[in-house]
Amino acid sequence: MTALLIQPEALRDRLARPGCLVFDVRHDLADHQAGRRAYESGHVPGALYLDHETQLCALKTGRNGRHPLPDRADFAALMRAQGLTARSDVVVYDAGNAMFAAHLWWMLRWLGHESVAVLDGGWTTWQATGGAVETGARAPALNEAQAIQGLAPSGKPSMPVVDARAVLANLDEPRFTVLDARAPERFSGTVEPIDPVGGHIPGALNRPFAQNLGSDGRFKPASELRAEFEFLLGDRLDRGIVHQCGSGITACHNLFAMELAGLRGSALYPGSWSEWCADSSRPVARD
Repeated sequence: MTALLIQPEALRDRLARPGCLVFDVRHDLADHQAGRRAYESGHVPGALYLDHETQLCALKTGRNGRHPLPDRADFAALMRAQGLTARSDVVVYDAGNAMFAAHLWWMLRWLGHESVAVLDGGWTTWQATGGAVETGARAPALNEAQAIQGLAPSGKPSMPVVDARAVLANLDEPRFTVLDARAPERFSGTVEPIDPVGGHIPGALNRPFAQNLGSDGRFKPASELRAEFEFLLGDRLDRGIVHQCGSGITACHNLFAMELAGLRGSALYPGSWSEWCADSSRPVARD
């Protein structure tokens, strides 16, 4: 697979052939068991479940954000245990808006696995288009050949990341623009339902990730996304974009949308606002 998005009809065709791994990453930030319950109630046939709280993040210290990025070697080991090899086609989906699917898409690309696509419209569209449903839990099907061919990270990550020190240094000597994917009221600091401090990183721009989707819950056409990002960012595109959100998840939605639009090369600040605001010495902007 080379496309970033896959439609339900194309996924049904792909499932008929071997070598495809499907991951269900439905999740609820307010109810951490909701995603697994939803998966066991019904999922794409053959899909495996991955948990954003226990599998797709590192140990939380209270100062490194709500979903700290795991070590690449640890993440590679997790994915090998799921049956991932260098030859696997991967499809990722969530409940429908792709906020969690885009995050795993980014993590796999960061690991170095290129053949990964997001199911457009997720579980909602799969059901609406008559997709088959499997219930219960499913364990990875592994064999010796898969273990030998398993993916191992090597060299520099293909998807760049920046840390809090780089973002702090950027305040005095701007080299990139921070793009915040949170809702406007969280960005402004008027409402903060999750993190202990409201506001945003000084100088950041806001693009709520939901703006990447059409009224049908699927991603807008690439040309429309490109026009919107170019209008918002202007010549900042030439200086580089760093994506952030509350904890590094919906930031990947904006990054994914820019890739769809042909605007490649953005970086991610994985710790995002939840890490930034955990240190009271870091400046906060509100408007």
